[in-house]
Parts: sequence; structure tokens; C-alpha cells
Amino acid sequence: MSDTPFGFGLPPEEPDDGDEGKKKDPQGGGGQGPANPFGFGTPGAGGFGGSGADNPFAAMFGSMNPGDLGAAFQQLGQMLSYEGGPVNWDMAKQIARQTVAQGTAQGSKDASVGPAERRAVEDAVRLADLWLDDATSLPSGANSALAWSRAEWVEATLPAWRELVDPVAERVGNAMGDVLPEEMQAMAGPLIGMMRSMGGAMFGTQIGQAVGVLAGEVVGSSDIGLPLGPAGKAALLPLNIETFGKDLGVPQEEVRLYLALREAAHQRLFAHVPWLRSHLFGAVDGYARGIKVDTGKLEDVVGQFDPQNPEQLQEALQQGMFQPEDTPEQKAALARLETALALVEGWVDAVVHAAAKPRLSSADALRETLRRRRASGGPAEQTFATLIGLELRPRRLRDASRLWASLTDARGVDGRDALWAHPDMLPTATDLDDPDGFVHREQIDFSELDKMLGEAADRPDLRKKDAGEDADAADEDGKGDEGKGDGTE
Repeated sequence: MSDTPFGFGLPPEEPDDGDEGKKKDPQGGGGQGPANPFGFGTPGAGGFGGSGADNPFAAMFGSMNPGDLGAAFQQLGQMLSYEGGPVNWDMAKQIARQTVAQGTAQGSKDASVGPAERRAVEDAVRLADLWLDDATSLPSGANSALAWSRAEWVEATLPAWRELVDPVAERVGNAMGDVLPEEMQAMAGPLIGMMRSMGGAMFGTQIGQAVGVLAGEVVGSSDIGLPLGPAGKAALLPLNIETFGKDLGVPQEEVRLYLALREAAHQRLFAHVPWLRSHLFGAVDGYARGIKVDTGKLEDVVGQFDPQNPEQLQEALQQGMFQPEDTPEQKAALARLETALALVEGWVDAVVHAAAKPRLSSADALRETLRRRRASGGPAEQTFATLIGLELRPRRLRDASRLWASLTDARGVDGRDALWAHPDMLPTATDLDDPDGFVHREQIDFSELDKMLGEAADRPDLRKKDAGEDADAADEDGKGDEGKGDGTE
């Protein structure tokens, strides 16, 4: 996380003008005279962070040069003037791009993608799609293949993160206003608004930092099992693929091709299972609605809020204020979400292995590496777990992969993939405990029922027959009513 509260500071790509700043304000000191009416001085001279500083912004801006104040106050103004939704996504985007520009903890810096890298990604995705034709009945779902830089990944995936994070952030924003006593809320309208603006900014900062860090780890648009990128676009990050395969002892071409297989398999699944995206995002939203905010901790933070220590609220977010409700409904929501993620990742794992095993000597090693990578997660995923109370990891990936492989052996590729026709046909968490029982159990074939209903709707003779029978029935009813009315029949 950034050492500067709320992400204050210049973007790293802008030059540091500290030397110039040292030449300004030669008087130094606390600056109580006309030359420094607001009490701001130079660092180390009793000014921003000096021992003699008594202005309320000393702790906030103590480590800054005077030349940095413009950028700092600009971000402060953005934070307090924000009037949008529960997350300040403009700030999230800004922080994410700054985090990407800083590079990863290993020192890897982002770079634009060159023509040769783009051609390599396009060729890998094209070949991957050909190999997948033998491993799944779902047709290609990628209209184009893209090679992204980390910054391009941030831009392309922020809309999906917004859909994931907003439900929880909204609960926090409401809670920040509700912690004040009712008799104070009527008089504290501006304060509540400011607190919610700060909450939106803090969430924006934290999400931006997490997305920026994650951009240095992901290799494609579907690493976490959710469709984060635009539909129909298979995307890989050449720089991160190079970093990922650096110490594996596997040729770079094989690493790229294996990861292209995974990306293309995800694209097929999300493109040809139309209900799947809303099912996954709905599971996340359903789980989020069962999370309660620790209002006791929030009340303590708000009640002890110190203008000289504004990072208190940010630290509260980092420590976590979310507690899943221990109810049957919340447990069921979590089980649905974890099972859905496991089924998606397990299907991709099984299909990609079937396509790669006969063709790539490194298929087994790459498969195990990616399984462990998904099981352990990275620092960014841990950040999201803290912020939204949710780990986006398929805990039962291996169980799901074994089940899909068993289904392939028992029912063939077509029979296995037919289960994606309807959500009620998919295995449940209980089925992951007993895969053999599910594999050999008779399944309801919703596709045949839909086919029968469709054929009936398309046959005009049946529609005319039904209409004629309805008309005859209406005539008989009319005659009966008429006879009853005049008593002559």
C-alpha cells in the first residue's frame, strides 16, 4: 500500500522538484509572519513535519516539498468534492495507473507492446483455438486477440471491478452516515456528505492500488475466473507472461501458447453460456448483500477522527470492517459462489489439459504451476479479500477438474459440455464431494424440453388447432349462458 494517505503525491512519472523547493521560502521556521500566513514552512525547519509545527495539516503533508502541494491539494479537493457513487472510480483509475507506473515489487516496469509481441499473441490465440476444437464442443468465442500492457489491462477491466465492488462499498458509505446519532444527522448533513465523499475516495484509493498491483501479476483478461475484459476479446499481457515463465525452465513459446489456451477456453465458455456472466456476478452480489459492516469499529474511528491523522479511516479499511453474517442464507451464498468459480476454473483446467497434453511436453508442469498460483493467490487478491470480504479463488479447483474429466470419460465431450445449457444442470458443492455419484446419475435434459417447446411454437397446424378448440369451447360456454339467461332453452 502507498505510504502517503489517500494516495496523495505526484504521479511517479513526473519529475521531483525537491531541489527547487529547497530554494523557496528562505525564512523557514513556522512561518507565522506575513510571508507565510498559513503556517506552512519548509520540511525539517519547524514547518510541515518539524517539531514546531502546529497546523492541522502537518501530519498530512509533512514529507512533502512545497512544489508538491499543488498536486496534493488537487487530490484533496477531488476527494472532498466527489458526489458520485460509493467508490470514486476516477481516483481509482488514477491510483491504479500510478501504481502500474511505479512497477512491481520485483522491479519490472510497464512497457508498450510492440508489433512483434502483438503478432506472437495473435498467432498463439489462433493456434490455441484450433487445438480447443478437439477438446470442447463449444465453438470459438474470441473475435480478436489483443496484446495488452498493464496500463491497458487497467483501463479495460475497471468496468467489471466496478460491478464487483460497488455493492459492498455502498453498504460502507451508508454505514458511515448511520454511525452518527439520529438527533445529529439532521444537523450534520454536510458532515455526512463529506464522510461519504471521503469513504468513496478511500475505497477508490484502495481499489486503485489493488488493481494496479494485480495488473503486474495477471497474464490475461480472465485470470481470476471472471470475465473482466470486453466480450469476445482474448487478451494476453506479454510482459507478465515473460515474467511468469522466467524461472520455469520452459520455452517462452510454450508458456505463451498454454496461457493462450486458457484465455481462449474462458472466452468460449463465457461467449456460449449466455447466463454464466450474470450468474457469477449475481453470486458475488448475493454474497456481498449478506456482509455487515462492523459499525462498532467504524464508530470508534469516526469518534476519534483526528485531522492530523487522516489515514485512520484508511487503516480501518485495510484492517477490514466486514463480517459475513453467520446465517444459513449467507453460507449458501458463499457456497454458490465458491462452487461457481470452481466449476468455471475446473472446466477450463480439464479442457486445456486435454488440448495441451498430446502437444506440449511441458503441459503437466504448467498445469501444476497455475493450479498452485491460483490456490495461493497474490497480495492484490488478499487486498480484495480485506476490502470486500471475499477471496476470488476457486478453493475446490482440483475437485471440479476431476469431476469434469470423469464426465468426459463417461459421457464424452458433448455430454460434458451439455451441462452448461442450464444452471440447474451443473454440479453442486455436494456433487464435488461425490463426483462418481454425479457422473452416473441421470440428468434432466433441459435442452430437449426447450427443443420440444420450440418445435410446438413453430408448428402452425398446432397453433390453429389450439385456437379452434378455444373458439369451440367459447361458443359452447356462450350458448349455455344464453340459455340460462332467458329460460327458453
